[in-house]
Amino acid sequence: MALALARAAAPAGAAADRPIAGWLLACCALVFAMVLVGGITRLTESGLSITEWEPVAGVLPPLDAAQWAAEFDRYKAIPQYRAIHADMTLAEFKTIFFWEYAHRLLGRVIGAAFLLPFLYFLLRRRIAPRLVPALAGIFALGALQGFVGWYMVESGLSGRIEVSQYRLALHLAMAVLIYAAMLWVALSLLRPAASPGADGGWVRHGAGVVLGLAFVTLVAGAFVAGLRAGYVYNTFPLMEGRFVPPGYWRLAPWWRNLFENVAAVQFDHRLLAETTFAAIVALWGAAWRVPLAAGQRRALHALLLMAMVQVGLGIATLLMVVPLPLAALHQAGAMGLVTATLVARHFLRAPARL
Repeated sequence: MALALARAAAPAGAAADRPIAGWLLACCALVFAMVLVGGITRLTESGLSITEWEPVAGVLPPLDAAQWAAEFDRYKAIPQYRAIHADMTLAEFKTIFFWEYAHRLLGRVIGAAFLLPFLYFLLRRRIAPRLVPALAGIFALGALQGFVGWYMVESGLSGRIEVSQYRLALHLAMAVLIYAAMLWVALSLLRPAASPGADGGWVRHGAGVVLGLAFVTLVAGAFVAGLRAGYVYNTFPLMEGRFVPPGYWRLAPWWRNLFENVAAVQFDHRLLAETTFAAIVALWGAAWRVPLAAGQRRALHALLLMAMVQVGLGIATLLMVVPLPLAALHQAGAMGLVTATLVARHFLRAPARL
């Protein structure tokens, strides 16, 4: 939906569009940071440290000892505290509270950073009319994302000791779609005309397939994080000496294995990552037969480089049993790969038909 809105906009560019593109790119940077902080929040098991959703009052953290004690008492009432952190001190609680608070605060900052300039540009008639619905749609998705975030957190407050991996994946997928939509519109403002030379043809369609694979792989990574599947089978390329791990189909009905079986979820993420990397290498190699423009060629080079970096980060994260700094880099690398793929796809877009 978000990408469809962005593609529908694709306004004719002008120098006046550059401030709008710059604003959207700044929002993209904020969403990128949001995804990174969200990954750290999950890795540090901080996501349930704030047990209430207060969009306005929650802007301020606890300011005195009494407020901190009350916040800690609310956390003590949920299953996660009793199961995992029963010996946690207030100082330790403040650490996990910080990450969840930073995540929520950044979400509010993104909302303001998008809405206020949007209203300014709109009132000053700086936004092309056909771009307005796309930007309004992106803002609506961002508002919905706030509800989805709480929907995710709420799943871990009773009956579970962590959030639902399904809701975690939905929350991440929406963030990436919002990011991709803003980036596409910004690129369309900065580069309103397709690159000269070949229109990309099948290379363009291949880049679209790679973009889809990168997105699905990233969302599959949310299931790995949600089930903490990266802490087992810490070998590569085999899992317990086998390509397909034992117990892949142990759950019934069969489809549950794809989302709830730790072995299957990690294997699927590996397989998707390997498929994505192979598709990128194949696209890069085959594209040499096509007389692409210099910018298109550079975009494909950057895509291949980012893919190699991300594969290295993924393997290292697995073999070293998910150390926080490396796991955070791997999350950032996933966003970087989506970015590189989307940029390549945009550079390869067909010229507008007159």
